Amino acid sequence: MKLESAYFDKIRLGQAEPEEKPTRLRACDAPGCKAEGTHKAPKGRKAEGQYFWFCINHVRDYNKTYNYFSGMNDDAVAAFQKEAIVGHRPTWRMGVDAKSAESQPPGGRAKAGWSSRGRGPFDAFKRGFEGRDAPPEPRRQVHNMERKSLKALGLDETATKEEVKARYKMLVKRHHPDANGGDRSLEDRLREIIQAYNYLKSIGTC
Repeated sequence: MKLESAYFDKIRLGQAEPEEKPTRLRACDAPGCKAEGTHKAPKGRKAEGQYFWFCINHVRDYNKTYNYFSGMNDDAVAAFQKEAIVGHRPTWRMGVDAKSAESQPPGGRAKAGWSSRGRGPFDAFKRGFEGRDAPPEPRRQVHNMERKSLKALGLDETATKEEVKARYKMLVKRHHPDANGGDRSLEDRLREIIQAYNYLKSIGTC
């Protein structure tokens, strides 16, 4: 490129502009500290969403002594921790709706909601919850040998332990030879009754 070139005339060597120092965003909130506040720290209870800005050294000191529950007694701390489980949202007992809970007197019982009344739409569950038409209890399973033994005593599978014992005593007295003037013709029947009773006793029926 020639020195007399028109392009050469346009080139100038200017002085380099000094670099601008970055401005500080904020000062450290620690008294007397001139460093930049680069770390935020919560101000504490009743000042949620508000923060201090500290330098790295002062934020470490602040975190060592920070206590959210400062000034609260043990009962207040326990209540806060319990409410924290549900995110500090209002709750109601099972079967109590929000409207009735709002109108509940202090220390009183809230008006029962749908679930605590025990009935659904159209009273579909009304009869069962009021104790009427309750389903019958399932009948226990009776095996053939037990059924035959009960039949030998003149009973069916619905007989209770007391009924079995009472029937056994009555039949023994009726068929015993001493009760029949020494007549031994009923011994086979008596033996059948005793065997049936012993079997029922062995399986816990009586």
